[in-house]
Amino acid sequence: MSKTKIGISIGDVNGIGPEVIIKALSNELLLKQCTPIIYGSSKSIGYHKNVVEESDFSFVSIQSVEKAVFNKVNVLNCVQEPVHISLGKVSKEAGQFAYIALDHAVQDLKAGRIHALVTAPINKQAMQLAEFPYVGHTEFLAEQLSSDQQVTMMMVADDLRIGLVTSHVPLGTVSSLITKELVLNKIKGLNHTLKQDFGFERPTIAVLGLNPHAGEESQIGDEENLHIRPAIIEAKKGGILASGPYPADGFFGSQSYRKFDCILAMYHDQGLIAFKTLSFGRGVNYTAGLSQIRTSPDHGTAFDIAGSNKADEGSMRQALYLAMDIYRNRQEFIHSSENRLVASDKEEEFETA
Repeated sequence: MSKTKIGISIGDVNGIGPEVIIKALSNELLLKQCTPIIYGSSKSIGYHKNVVEESDFSFVSIQSVEKAVFNKVNVLNCVQEPVHISLGKVSKEAGQFAYIALDHAVQDLKAGRIHALVTAPINKQAMQLAEFPYVGHTEFLAEQLSSDQQVTMMMVADDLRIGLVTSHVPLGTVSSLITKELVLNKIKGLNHTLKQDFGFERPTIAVLGLNPHAGEESQIGDEENLHIRPAIIEAKKGGILASGPYPADGFFGSQSYRKFDCILAMYHDQGLIAFKTLSFGRGVNYTAGLSQIRTSPDHGTAFDIAGSNKADEGSMRQALYLAMDIYRNRQEFIHSSENRLVASDKEEEFETA
C-alpha cells in the first residue's frame, strides 16, 4: 500500500505559509509517513527556502501529481511564470496565485489523485482583489466538496475539539441565524464526523448557549429555549449523546470541556477564544462534513513577521498529521461499514432461508 498523498496549497506567498510548510517538511519523519505535494511553484518555494536558516529542506519539481516522488517533498508547478513576492504586503498577484494553487489542489482532491488537502493561510483582502468569490477556504471547499453532511468549521488540538454553528459572519447577525434546524443539523454532522473521522463509537457533544448564562431561563435572551434546547432534545431522541446548553464562560473556566469529545459553540469567537487560549501553536482547523479531507493551521498569514524566520511551524505540522490520521480513520470506518453490511445481508439470507 502506497503512502498517503497529502496536497498542500501554498497560500499567500507574501505571508508565513511557505515558511511554515518548509519548516514542517524539513522533518524526515514526516516523509516516512506521507508523500507531500506542494501546489505552488518551485521559484516561490526556493525564495522562501532562503528565509529559513540552517534548513536541510530539499524538493523535486513536478508538473502533475502522477509524477510525485515517494520519500521526497514534491512541488507541483501551478504556474510557470515568476510570481512577484512582496513580503508582508497585500497584493492582487499573490491572491491570484493562491487561488490558482488552491483550485488545482482541490481538483486533484476531487479526482482522487491526492488523499487529503492541507491549506496554508490566505489573505482575505488579497483574495478579494483576485476576485475569489468566497469569504474564505471553508465556503469554497463546502461548494467544491459537498456531501450529505452538514459542513462545519471545527478546531482540533489533542483531545479538544470545538465545532461552530456559525463561523465567518458578523456578530450582529448571529442571533438571526440560530435556528433549531441549524443547531440540530450541526449536532448530527459532528456526531457523524466524530465517528467517521475520529474513531469514536458513541461520541459525547456539549452544546453551548448563545447568551450570557445560557439565557438564564429567557431573562437574558430566549434563543436557548426557542432553538438550542429543543435541538438538543431532538438529537437525544435520535440516540446522540448531546447535552446543554451550557454557559460558555463557566463551561471553560471549570474545565468541563475535558469531559466531552466535542463542543459545539454558537459563533466564531465564542469557540475560538477559548480554543486558542488553550492550544495556540498546535491547533488545527478542520472542515468537517466534506466529501474529502481538508485541514489547515489555526493561524493566518502573519504579515508582520513574514520573512523574519520567526514563524512557528507547529500548527502546520499538526495539520499534516491530523490529515493523515483522519484518512486512516475514514478507511477503517468504510471497511467496518462494509463488513457490517455483509454481516447484515448474510443474516437476512439466513432468516429467509
